[in-house]
Amino acid sequence: MAGDPYGLDRVVGEPGVLPQRAQRLDASLPIRRDEMLIDVESLNVDAASFKQIRESSGGQAGAVVARIQEIVRSRGKMQNPVTGSGGMLLGRVREVGPEHPAHGKVRPGERIATLVSLSLTPLVIDEVRGARMEVDRIDVRGHAILFASGIWARVPDDMPETLVLAALDVCGAPALVARHAQPGMRIAVLGAGKSGALCLAQARRSTGGRGQLLALDISEKALSALVELGVSDVSLRVDATKAVDVLEAVRNATGGALCDLVINCASVPGTEMATVLSTREGGTAIFFSMATSFTAAALGAEGVGKDLTMLIGNGYVPGHADLTLDLLRTDARLREFFAARYL
Repeated sequence: MAGDPYGLDRVVGEPGVLPQRAQRLDASLPIRRDEMLIDVESLNVDAASFKQIRESSGGQAGAVVARIQEIVRSRGKMQNPVTGSGGMLLGRVREVGPEHPAHGKVRPGERIATLVSLSLTPLVIDEVRGARMEVDRIDVRGHAILFASGIWARVPDDMPETLVLAALDVCGAPALVARHAQPGMRIAVLGAGKSGALCLAQARRSTGGRGQLLALDISEKALSALVELGVSDVSLRVDATKAVDVLEAVRNATGGALCDLVINCASVPGTEMATVLSTREGGTAIFFSMATSFTAAALGAEGVGKDLTMLIGNGYVPGHADLTLDLLRTDARLREFFAARYL
């Protein structure tokens, strides 16, 4: 049976609605002629979604797993109804339809990571084999379906799978930084997690050491790790939900100039105005956080009379997987940073 490149025929009861907006997807087998079937091994839930589930479940691993299973059973995909976000997966190719773009390019049994959100990926979980609460991941047995339009990447042989999964989960972030960062820029990154570390590493590469890199986070431990990593010139321990405090800290650190480029990788809501206020007039702000309210960002910028370009990091930039893996291959300290946290 032929399918649709965007998976419209997998949407249940909402004709014409794309899978990401749909309330429920059909993840049943067999696959269509233009689909790929994946035996799923791990789900890497995005940080904002996992944080919301963990907090609403009392922080207990069993309750978190049960909630994720409930979402997948009811929706046919892993899309947190509160945050709207999902994550990505790691698995092995079981079957490639003859009309799928990857037909003849990937073999059954090859391990791949999907680079499209779980919020639009038909998914069935047959068994949960473990939960790694510290890295927002659960190991499972199940299957997922990748549409013809879905992007994916082979898991390279020279890196541990868990390391690759953690990096590829946020690979759109450093790739977009590479597009916008230039030598001489003042660049700030809110959030010192894995996406923040990769963004700063790419900013360091893009600026060639000419400019100023600021790392902002509420955790002193996280900031210290970035200092050891050598990717930040200035560390500011601030609460990004307190916009005025952040503005003062960034203003002091930049001699009043503020930043040419501000990248928001925070996993908590309410950080929009810290981003806006930290950006200079005519500068650029990139929002990678799935906790962002784009209404709050747009109206907030208008409310304070700030002229800036605001970009939504959509997670896809051509070549983003290769760029991110190259960062890990060529920067030993960055690779050690990831290995210490995600192996």
